[in-house]
Amino acid sequence: MDFTNKVVLITGASAGVGEHTALLFAKYGAKLSLVGRNEKNLQDVADRCEKLKGLKPLAIVADLGTDEGVEKTAKDTLDHFGRLDVLVNNAAVGARTTIERADMETFDRVFNVNIRGVFNLTRLLVPALISSKGNIVNVSSIMATMVTTGNLPYSLSKAALDHFSRLIAFELAPKGVRVNVVSPGITVSTFVQRLTGYTDEEYRAWLRTAEGTIPFGSASTGEDCAHMIAQLASDELSRVVTGAIIPVDGALQFVGGGGNSEVLKDQIK
Repeated sequence: MDFTNKVVLITGASAGVGEHTALLFAKYGAKLSLVGRNEKNLQDVADRCEKLKGLKPLAIVADLGTDEGVEKTAKDTLDHFGRLDVLVNNAAVGARTTIERADMETFDRVFNVNIRGVFNLTRLLVPALISSKGNIVNVSSIMATMVTTGNLPYSLSKAALDHFSRLIAFELAPKGVRVNVVSPGITVSTFVQRLTGYTDEEYRAWLRTAEGTIPFGSASTGEDCAHMIAQLASDELSRVVTGAIIPVDGALQFVGGGGNSEVLKDQIK
């Protein structure tokens, strides 16, 4: 794959799937706009990307759960590069709660980042993507379709993201803009550890148990997800692919969420 002279905006780029996606696109020669909330981590990722091809990414520290953060991201990217070819909506937050224990502050926090922020950023950048005949890759989760205990607002937000992606794929197809979704399952990243507060040892124990619920026998990695994102973003490999939701989950979606839900039951707030 070759993304030379392509401008790629990746949200949630300071860790996990976003970090690996940034590094992969840098390897393929993309000009990067990287967004994250953790300035130190984000700059570290940007520096590592620069070393790969000598192209300095634009690092934007912003909270995409706010209109101000979204507007800054869109403006700074277009002001700096003058165009956009690929938008990777990866930033997301989670919560461990149920309908009996949830509060609206938690609901709003999850939806502000996972849905409102994605909707708003996409809305602001669609004109640039139409101009470049670019494409969008949204990062969802198999939790969008699985029924578990404790993932309520997160699963709802990802289900909404999947359908948002289908709707705009249909709207934007006549304008030459593709929209696709990568849907990870259990993935080796800091996401669960940040969500649960597990120590490194506790997280490794959780991961070993969780992998026992995956038919393929292995969790996904950030690299696995990044490669699928890049494939969908590539006009050479996915020229007419749009409206697709691609699981990267080792067939976990066919099992149901009971095993993973039980593993995390003690973390429901």
